[in-house]
Amino acid sequence: MKVLRTPDARFTNLPGYDFTPHYIEVAIGEDEGTLRMHYIDEGPRDGQPVLMMHGEPSWCYLYRKMIPIIAAAGYRAIAVDLVGFGRSDKPALQEDYTYARHVSWVSAFLTGLNLTGVTLVAQDWGGLIGLRVVAEQVDRFSRVVVANTALPEGGQEPPQEFKDWLEFSQNAPELPVGDIVMGATVSEISKENKALIKAAYDAPYPDESYKAGARKFPALVPFAAGDPGGVDNGKAWKVLENFKKPFLTAFSDSDPMTIDSEAVFQRRIPGAKGQAHTTIKNAGHFLQEEQGEALAKVVIQFITNNPV
Repeated sequence: MKVLRTPDARFTNLPGYDFTPHYIEVAIGEDEGTLRMHYIDEGPRDGQPVLMMHGEPSWCYLYRKMIPIIAAAGYRAIAVDLVGFGRSDKPALQEDYTYARHVSWVSAFLTGLNLTGVTLVAQDWGGLIGLRVVAEQVDRFSRVVVANTALPEGGQEPPQEFKDWLEFSQNAPELPVGDIVMGATVSEISKENKALIKAAYDAPYPDESYKAGARKFPALVPFAAGDPGGVDNGKAWKVLENFKKPFLTAFSDSDPMTIDSEAVFQRRIPGAKGQAHTTIKNAGHFLQEEQGEALAKVVIQFITNNPV
């Protein structure tokens, strides 16, 4: 497997981002070597861990507003870059990326750090992968917060917005990552700040060769009937339908991609009953970018309301 690694210089002087990088090696597969995964680890090491997982095509820069708030509240704030994103290694071919491999890599990350008592905060593909890991390693998790995500089992009709996104992601000659993230915002961001933030989301990708993972992710969403990912998600749902630990939805008010998905989680997961489910106002798909401070406060209040 050919693996690319973004030069460190690409990550200097990013606005609002001044975190020490941490790395862990995870196995590619049996006898296939390892990949380096990057993560941020702030706050007290003996604090309850809050694991924040990004989606497509962002990276843990997305959580830069939330990490200091969560760490200052006494929690161990961890944000991981998925393989193919951020400062993590990037296999060069799209066929190197599968849904099952991503679940395996994050599972190995979790066991490698030996995290327990985890509060998961997951958005977009962070939810598709993170919830699978919850189902596999349920004893490591104390609580779950999901935002703008879903766990499709196959046989569902995707929204037109997703169909358009899939078509674009697979066929556009260039995948403009920063523009994609900024284009999914709904609040006012100054032109100057928008340019700097867009450049930060572009930082992991010196050229198109680094974007195989970002290209592949939309095609891995298991909407088609019989998709292996959907079958595996169905197995995960069987576990989640017996998940009685605290489970919170904190979706934004302006995300057409995941509309009504929060109702599915609230209905099917026992731990969601009686929780103070929240709608984050004035935010699109990437609600951490627009309303990160508000989401961080929701997470802290959720933990406070649900002590272990």
